[in-house]
Amino acid sequence: MATMPERDPNRVRPEQAAPWAEQQERSNRSALRLMAWIAVNLGRPVARLLLHPISAYFLLFSPGARRNSRRYLRRALGHAPGWRDRYRHLHAFSAVVLDRIYLARGGLKDLSVQVHGGDLVYRTLEQGRGAFMLGAHIGSFEALHAVGKGEQLPVAMVMYPDNARMIQGVLQAVAPELKLEIIAIGRPGSTLAIRDWLERGGLVGLLGDRLPPSVAAGSGRQEVRELPFLGTPARFGSGPFRLAQMLRRPLLFMVGLYLGGDRYEVRFETLADFSAPPADAAAREQQLDEALRAYVARLEALCREAPYNWFNFHDFWGEDERP
Repeated sequence: MATMPERDPNRVRPEQAAPWAEQQERSNRSALRLMAWIAVNLGRPVARLLLHPISAYFLLFSPGARRNSRRYLRRALGHAPGWRDRYRHLHAFSAVVLDRIYLARGGLKDLSVQVHGGDLVYRTLEQGRGAFMLGAHIGSFEALHAVGKGEQLPVAMVMYPDNARMIQGVLQAVAPELKLEIIAIGRPGSTLAIRDWLERGGLVGLLGDRLPPSVAAGSGRQEVRELPFLGTPARFGSGPFRLAQMLRRPLLFMVGLYLGGDRYEVRFETLADFSAPPADAAAREQQLDEALRAYVARLEALCREAPYNWFNFHDFWGEDERP
């Protein structure tokens, strides 16, 4: 069921796009559909048995994912990861992808999901102006969405939909009633669509641990900050923070950690309140910089707390580009 990124030589070169943007799903639709059929018809315990050969396959035959997993785990764990660590990392990713089926079908009954900070979300929504929720490629966003669906929370995800078109198609097939609101970023009218959703009192979710292709290519260098992350400087985009500041909305931090087995823990925290940004340009920039640093600090803490949950299997620190 898991899909891993694989480099495609016919797509744009590294200097033209972000590393993750030039990767495509490594799987095929038939295999995904078979796994989905097993998950739906034979149940989660049977489907989870297949995660072991799937994880072993990617560990043996996906050198890019294996290499970048090793680089990340070395930093998060504080020691050189062994084969067991890398296998556990890939198995956690496969398990989260599998659970997307159950969460898409409204399957909170199949999983144990604890929520912390839910009252913060409700208090924010009571203001009637909407808010941004910023997360990362850590744990499961679907767990967050499933909680929102169960509580009738208006959530729209801002994303590049083309990077996971295959798995999204399979999810739509097994859960036809699934209506995940998606605002496609990087297209004309994206900002207006986000503003309109907020004006209706909705929540807008973004993931902040990948640079947009245009920014990585150099057309938006002013939006990039290099900050220490797990002991090594890494580049983070300030775009989500600038957008929240420009639209004068609160910014919450969100995460759905996978704790193993059938357990998930959803957390919401206040990250920054841009409802009334300072009039002075320098003060606004300082406010934005503080919010970005707070985000990176939270992400780093989570990577150390739950190291097998971070699923950026690309060259995050740009080590392949170094001479």
